[in-house]
Amino acid sequence: MQTGSCKFGLWKVIISWDKNIVHQVKFVKTAPEGVIPIQFTKFLAGRNDSFVPLVSIAISGDTTYSHIYQMVSEIPYGETRTYLEIALAADTHPRVVGNAMAKNPTALIIPCHRVVATDKTLGGFTPELQIKKELLKMEETKKHTFSKP
Repeated sequence: MQTGSCKFGLWKVIISWDKNIVHQVKFVKTAPEGVIPIQFTKFLAGRNDSFVPLVSIAISGDTTYSHIYQMVSEIPYGETRTYLEIALAADTHPRVVGNAMAKNPTALIIPCHRVVATDKTLGGFTPELQIKKELLKMEETKKHTFSKP
């Protein structure tokens, strides 16, 4: 397993991966420097909208959370879905979706920042809601850059 980090604003993003499987993505205040997959540095710089061929370890299996993570990973760059929309598609309750997002081990790959409340308020984000705001703002600004014809 390899671990490295990069910057996003005032935060560091720690990534742990093995080959194309990402095991953890975590926002922290301090982290040791280290090489990470280029997809992360490009994404966080607003220069890429995809992590292909990387995949999250969390979408494997046949659990309610893995189904939720799969649905969330399909939300297009620059768009959002509500906790309720994801819950209806996963045949569960919005609180279960919120709990899954809070426990998401691979933020960004499973873009939990794209899941918002029904009234379009942001909901939560660990460790700080400002990160979610910044990610959504970046995607809104750049989404036309990556539009497919």
